[in-house]
Amino acid sequence: MSKLGLQASLGKRIILGLVVALVLLGIGFFFARLGGWNYFLRSEPSIDQGEQNVQNASQARQSFVDDMAAWNADPSKPPAGIPVDQDGYFQPSLDREIPDGEFGDAVRRGREIFTNTGTNATEFVGNDLACSNCHLDAGRRPNAAPMWAAAVKYPAYRSKNEMINTMEDRVHGCFTYSMNAQDSPSGGPPPRGHQVYKDLESYFFWLAQGAPINTHLPGAGYPELAETELGADIGRGESVFSANCAACHGDNGQGRRDLNGRVIFPPLWGDHSFNWGAGMHRVNTAAGFIKANMPLGKPYSLTDQEAWDVAAYITSKDRPIDPRDVDKSQ
Repeated sequence: MSKLGLQASLGKRIILGLVVALVLLGIGFFFARLGGWNYFLRSEPSIDQGEQNVQNASQARQSFVDDMAAWNADPSKPPAGIPVDQDGYFQPSLDREIPDGEFGDAVRRGREIFTNTGTNATEFVGNDLACSNCHLDAGRRPNAAPMWAAAVKYPAYRSKNEMINTMEDRVHGCFTYSMNAQDSPSGGPPPRGHQVYKDLESYFFWLAQGAPINTHLPGAGYPELAETELGADIGRGESVFSANCAACHGDNGQGRRDLNGRVIFPPLWGDHSFNWGAGMHRVNTAAGFIKANMPLGKPYSLTDQEAWDVAAYITSKDRPIDPRDVDKSQ
């Protein structure tokens, strides 16, 4: 073979080798994306800590359900323990546990009222808020006033109004102040005994299945922040709001809607937010909520000082008047 022929043959082999190498590289990359190497290595795909926590919590709940079923079938078996996650927070009922029948229907209605209050309790809502704006994750999240923690504490005496309050009393107050029912189509909260209360209470009762009654559970309410040496400052709070809150709630605090006009981030002040009588209008309450839950997806990322300051800024803004003040003026 001539020298020229040898060079041509060598060149073809080099090109063919490169093509084969690229093909094998592509197959290896594709195989890795599918997790195929785990099959040969006999290892499970790795998951991050957040996913592991969710799995652990779900397993704790499932263990409770299984233990309850076994105990109901045979009372001689040990009773089910309280389902908690690795941080000691109670694990509320899961959607797959909603029973069939009338009670399950009430639970589903209550859940829809809770998460889409303006749509499912329209006649009693006078702003753009939903219950789940303050009680996050449909009332499930610890340190965001979860409803599983509230459900096991009522009826209870409240020094605020010096009387025994039922859960219906508390929800009546939420409609009056947080949902600003005075500006609703009906002009007020649902009348006592209304189906809205029954459905919401059914949802709360169902969430709390397995929780001990008359007990202050870890994660109940919002954290209480100690006052800082600098105090709460509106001016500093405006800067915190601009840097951390405006992206979701807007520069003017009026929230944001999607293309269909549905509220995706609630207004924090103005005519369509909670009124002066709402619990969230108290600076200390707002600071605790903000510290534990905001910005969304970044809990505890603000310092205590930043939480106090931005709470002072938000609560300093104009909003609907407390209806009790209206009554006094008449």
